[in-house]
Amino acid sequence: MPVLRQAPDSQFAYVVVVSRRARQLMIGARPLVENPRARKTTRIAEEELQQGLLEYEVPDLPEIPDDADGKRRK
Repeated sequence: MPVLRQAPDSQFAYVVVVSRRARQLMIGARPLVENPRARKTTRIAEEELQQGLLEYEVPDLPEIPDDADGKRRK
């Protein structure tokens, strides 16, 4: 699994990364930014991700086998 630092292209992945970091901040983790611009944990997590301070992994998805006709099954 590759470890990434830049913000993900997918909006869903972006929200997942930010929300997981926000939960860590809620239970007492220290912010990675020196002087956060906001007090809300979600905004702090978003700022950390935009600055490239968060590391996250993207799992490798298994290949979907093609059908006999060359079409993918749903």
